Amino acid sequence: MAAVLAFSNPVKAQLSYGIRRVKKPVTIDANWDKKAWKKIPEVKIGNPMGKVPAFSPVTTAKVAYDDHHLYLIFKVEDKFVKSTVTEYNGNVSGDSCVEFFFAPDETQPLHYFNLEINAGGTPLMFFVTKPWTEFTPLDNESISQIQIAHSQPKVVDPEVKAPTTWVIECKIPYEMLKKFSNVTMPRSGAEWHANFYKTGSRTSNPHWFTWSPVDFPKPNFHLPEFFGTLKFK
Repeated sequence: MAAVLAFSNPVKAQLSYGIRRVKKPVTIDANWDKKAWKKIPEVKIGNPMGKVPAFSPVTTAKVAYDDHHLYLIFKVEDKFVKSTVTEYNGNVSGDSCVEFFFAPDETQPLHYFNLEINAGGTPLMFFVTKPWTEFTPLDNESISQIQIAHSQPKVVDPEVKAPTTWVIECKIPYEMLKKFSNVTMPRSGAEWHANFYKTGSRTSNPHWFTWSPVDFPKPNFHLPEFFGTLKFK
């Protein structure tokens, strides 16, 4: 893959997040309060895109890493929670959904994976080299290598309108990512580009929120030029 020259880096990163190494593998059980995450800093996913909804969920996320995996956890203080899609690469973003878009190759900051997981733990994952026109849906075997835990049932239907807190936690192997992209291996001083999102486009409270602000007139998460920077510690 051709390198992106430093002076023409198209990423307009506005935020950065320091990712800490963990000393031992994190157990994936959707427990936000467990010891492994206590000292890991969090990000707030609170910048709205499009019309601000009547209710705005409070969404936070944390990321950590070791030599073999990236660990990711989301906590959502939500209402109007729905989760109906159960097939891989289905329309999970129409459900109550959290998303992590990340470019793991320092030389290609606009080539990214979009990992989307609904409240019931069903994922969608593509590798995108040009939004909407050049992308590769990951096969089920590859997606299955991501360990995912969820605090809500697999299916949440009818929609739960009352206040509901839900958690998604996952473990992403670097070796799986390497089947689709070059990977700048996480280590002290390495950087990836990424954004975190919260949506629920087909719930009764449609909304789109980002971590790193996206300057665009309507909801669109596929704008990697607005990704923030992940800095491995």
